[in-house]
Amino acid sequence: MSRPVIGIIGASFLIHDDYHIFGAGKLNTAAVAEACGAVPIILPTDPDLSDISELMALCDGFVFTGARANVHPEEYGEAATPAHGDFDRDRDRVALPLIRACIEAGQPIIGICRGFQEVAVAMGSTLHPEIRDLPGRDNHRMPPDGTLEEKFALRHAVTFSPVGPFAKLLSEAEVMTNTLHGQGIKQAGPRVVIDGTAPDGTPEAIYIKDAPGFTLSVQWHPEWNATVDPMSKPLFAAFGQAAAAWKQSRS
Repeated sequence: MSRPVIGIIGASFLIHDDYHIFGAGKLNTAAVAEACGAVPIILPTDPDLSDISELMALCDGFVFTGARANVHPEEYGEAATPAHGDFDRDRDRVALPLIRACIEAGQPIIGICRGFQEVAVAMGSTLHPEIRDLPGRDNHRMPPDGTLEEKFALRHAVTFSPVGPFAKLLSEAEVMTNTLHGQGIKQAGPRVVIDGTAPDGTPEAIYIKDAPGFTLSVQWHPEWNATVDPMSKPLFAAFGQAAAAWKQSRS
């Protein structure tokens, strides 16, 4: 049987300030190919180029990746401020309805960093614009200097619910993760289940209650060393298995 196809949600970039591209990191494509056992496809996030039903017909699952731009606060009923940073409105217009459609259909999705926030917002959550400004919270942002190894180094623990899907999948009640995000969940939507938190209380792992398909999403970056990391490998493997099952169900 051929491998499942997993769509990787691209982010918008300008090269030399005037050439528009859609891209995704090689870490994401490698994680899909090697840890999921699937065919990675980077998808342009332009609602004028394809519609949700076409994307769902093309792919067997979707990775909603990290990106520098944040979900626009209008998507959760708040006004934009300088603290919210940059935005990618076209990605919002593709990612959020695609997440809702996949959850309803049972098509597998995984959210990573910004993608974690997209899943949360799509399902009714609100976000803090800057975690490090909150009393008692740590700075979860990427270190400004150092090598990639240093930026993706394990920096804090995440504790899972003992009866939740993350503890079951990873066979651990607590793991160490990297952390490269500025925003985070403020108020979880009615179906968004926070299944893992950092020591300062920041939500780090979620799933969608009563969803018929795979919806595990994380605030950290499991694509780093995805084929060997004992936490990342089973997460991507389970997502790949869910995509393969989805492909099989359609055939």
